[in-house]
Amino acid sequence: MTAPAPIRHYLQFSDFTADEYAYLLERAALIKRKFKAYEKHHTLTDRTLALIFEKASTRTRVSFEAGMYQLGGSVVHLTSGDSQLGRSEPVEDTARVISRMVDAVMIRTFEQERLQRFAAHSRVPVINGLTNEYHPCQILADIFTYTEHRGSICGKTVAWIGDGNNMANTWAQAAALLGFELRVSTPRGYEVDTALAALDGGGKGWQNFADPRQACAGADLVTTDVWTSMGYEAENEARRKAFANWRVDESLMRMAKLDALFMHCLPAHRGEEVTAEVIDGPQSVVWDEAENRMHVQKALLEYLLLGRQ
Repeated sequence: MTAPAPIRHYLQFSDFTADEYAYLLERAALIKRKFKAYEKHHTLTDRTLALIFEKASTRTRVSFEAGMYQLGGSVVHLTSGDSQLGRSEPVEDTARVISRMVDAVMIRTFEQERLQRFAAHSRVPVINGLTNEYHPCQILADIFTYTEHRGSICGKTVAWIGDGNNMANTWAQAAALLGFELRVSTPRGYEVDTALAALDGGGKGWQNFADPRQACAGADLVTTDVWTSMGYEAENEARRKAFANWRVDESLMRMAKLDALFMHCLPAHRGEEVTAEVIDGPQSVVWDEAENRMHVQKALLEYLLLGRQ
């Protein structure tokens, strides 16, 4: 009798290999083609996904929920307001119980350590839907979107402009793993955390630039995020002042290649981290990027539950 395959979790981008990402990108393209052609793709019939939200969500909830239904499965939606999550039950106990009733769990929460504790006591795959430290599903969607528009991201140059946050950390891991150059430009005091952004082996996939114009020079992709992430609202006014010169506008985009793409994980604040002319302009692919969360997450769920198809 063959032993069951070990449980795989997806807690940060470095959890998978470059070869696994090549498969996921190819699989996501197939799944998206079938979706656009209204062809059924029910590979997860009778499987159930638990969605746990301790942070508010729009795109993460819709993309996972719609995606799981499109795979033929079902969804259980939980928040800290309507369950024991926000009360006194240890996260370990919650993991033990929920993972006996579903086939996979997606968690959107605050500290990465809380996610890791849940995964350590789960009998089923756990997916990071966002933590303070990482946002791997978003970067997977971003890389898939770049590949759709421009081909392989290997050897390309990505400019990250703004906060050294969970997105920047995850982009750095992706750069080291997939072989592209990441240029990071943040205000002083908001730099990328080197320990969080490095691969387990210590690989560093980025360079720091004090001047955002230098970071964007010759870039194939320019990307950013809000100046104030969830949980840091008390710093909003200080961040507005600190980030004033890190707005992606048309002059900054002109520093990049003529065919450079612009991405933003959304929601966006026009006039703060990006101007309307850029996010609504011809180089922006933010709407494809948002949709592609669903397609790559369907490929991810399928892979974690069934392996390669």
